[in-house]
Amino acid sequence: MQALAADSVGDIPFAVFIVLAAAVSLGVIVFAVSTASRRLLGIRVGPMRAMTSGLVGLAVFILFDQVVRDEESLRALSTVQVALSLLGAMATLVVVEVFVPYGSWARPLQIVRTLGHRLRRTRRYIQISRIFMRHGLGRYLRDRSSMDRAFEANEAGRQSARALRLALEDCGGALIKLGQVLSTRSDLLPPHFIDELSRLQSNVPPAPWPEVAAVLHKELGKPVEEVFDWIEHVPLAAASIAQVHRARLRGGPSVVVKVQRPGIRESIERDLDIVLAITRSLQDRARSVHALGLRDLGDGFSVSVREELDFRIEARNSSAVAEACDGYAPDATVRIPRVHYEFTSSRLLVQEWLEGVTLDRAGKVADEKGWDRHALARTALGAVLDQILRYGVFHADPHPGNMLLLDDGRLGLLDFGSVGRIDPSARLAIQEVLVAIDRGDPAALHDALIDLLGTRATSRDGIMPDSLLLERALGRFMAQYLGAGGQPDAEMFTALFRMLTRFDLAVPPEVAAVFRAIATIEGTLGRLAPGFNILDESRAFAADLLTDRLHFGSRRKTAGGKTGFSGFDLPSLAREAAQEAMAILPMLRRLPRRAERISASLEEGRLAVRVRVLADEREQRFVAGLVHQMVIGLLAACTGVMGVMLVVFGTGKGPRVTQQLELFPLLGYHALVVSAILTLRALYTAMRRSVR
Repeated sequence: MQALAADSVGDIPFAVFIVLAAAVSLGVIVFAVSTASRRLLGIRVGPMRAMTSGLVGLAVFILFDQVVRDEESLRALSTVQVALSLLGAMATLVVVEVFVPYGSWARPLQIVRTLGHRLRRTRRYIQISRIFMRHGLGRYLRDRSSMDRAFEANEAGRQSARALRLALEDCGGALIKLGQVLSTRSDLLPPHFIDELSRLQSNVPPAPWPEVAAVLHKELGKPVEEVFDWIEHVPLAAASIAQVHRARLRGGPSVVVKVQRPGIRESIERDLDIVLAITRSLQDRARSVHALGLRDLGDGFSVSVREELDFRIEARNSSAVAEACDGYAPDATVRIPRVHYEFTSSRLLVQEWLEGVTLDRAGKVADEKGWDRHALARTALGAVLDQILRYGVFHADPHPGNMLLLDDGRLGLLDFGSVGRIDPSARLAIQEVLVAIDRGDPAALHDALIDLLGTRATSRDGIMPDSLLLERALGRFMAQYLGAGGQPDAEMFTALFRMLTRFDLAVPPEVAAVFRAIATIEGTLGRLAPGFNILDESRAFAADLLTDRLHFGSRRKTAGGKTGFSGFDLPSLAREAAQEAMAILPMLRRLPRRAERISASLEEGRLAVRVRVLADEREQRFVAGLVHQMVIGLLAACTGVMGVMLVVFGTGKGPRVTQQLELFPLLGYHALVVSAILTLRALYTAMRRSVR
């Protein structure tokens, strides 16, 4: 027994060696099959996908042994067996790459976390769906005609708008913010929807102080008492994302502490996914709003709300506007509170406290102190227009709660969570729109609007609108709002954008933000100075700004905050003219010679145009790829036809390789496998191009 045990122990290393050798051999085969399949497809994959494809190829190889029992036929078909194993590995890679794109596999913990997020989002979606159903809004998501009828200005349309407002109030969170944004988009929605959504209120109870204190401690990295001498536990205001407290820095000035509500980020992110799904569904279902860009609105809204969740962005926005319009200067007519960056984080914002009253209560204070209401309104409007037209970065939500009348008679701007940015070309186009309105020139207004809309100045079919019809419509528009008896105000812009909608022209979100800010500040200034004509002031400001761009004079401040010119600045004008002349001088020097060559060629009939085709390297790669695809497709088709012909027509007409296998069918099998491999390569490349 001892000898038998010793022999068994002695056999163990040999058995282990055999197992290791088999494992290494299988690994080499799997690696070879996966490498060959990846090379044939021309792709790179990760180790897990490579091993999976190699194992499938090995399984096909073994299965072929089980199907073909005859040893002689198996030896003759060995190349077919190898090719089929490669085909199986390639097919596995194609299926995995198409249905499970690279990077979608995650670690088990991430998968569990993702499933948890999806379950919570699904519960929230069910809750929102029930609220919408309870208010009778479900049919609008199912029926396109019902959606179109809701936009009609009748009793049914007004009931639909009221139901939408009530449903959004019940949903709360990001859905209320979406409704508030929509209430400012009179270019998107009819008046009865705007009226209802304007009544949306975010009545959110403040978070309990212990939870707020915990957030403050975490963001400050120290106890609250070490940073503030005191902080009011009752907030000055509470909204869906944050609430504001007044405090005093230890040994420093009074400040405003804006702290994010605990746990709000997760719920907002969940709601944003649902908002995107809803806006995209409405964009697809409603014909009447197809050209209004609801999908772009949803995307822009999600970006804006996510920025509001990071108070560091708001701090940078505040500093950017302050630097642009000199809002930190001691003598600034419009003050912007300084940010205490040492205490500011993504969930905490600490800013300078400005003593004053909001503009909805400023009229009475101005009367008591003898201040001119219209002068204050002109200053506020000038500050916003200066940000829009001169600097391109502006406060996008100047409602009465975000503007203060300070104790010294100046104005203050608060809450820079929503800031708009426009490029120089759009700023110039907006100025030209206002100047064209001021001059009553429909042709100039047409050209300025086309410049302003940019790539949006085409319909959804990619066709430019009829310029003559659009210009005539603009003429009627100007006669209605700017002619005798017309009432020019900010509502005029709403009518203008609705007219553009009838021509299937969409307003870019950044441009809509400009006119939304103008419409918002019109309501704000209407409370401060009733009868204040915002349009007259706006177009006069734009005309002055365009004149100032020519450097005919140097701007100076006049009484009441208006801007004027102190006279012609000839040295400045001469310097600008000299710089422009130096830039175009080389072109002017070459122009006579080229004009003479062109005229001589025309006279002799030798004028020709040479165009370099495929000069761009990207075009060369594109054409080369198409040619490559065509060649592979042609080879696949030819080898496939040859294989079918050899198998069908060659049976019984050629020499035998084995007793059960003839030569012509054997060659046909090889041709069919090669055709399948080439076809798979061509299909994968085509699918990859379409995805890109």
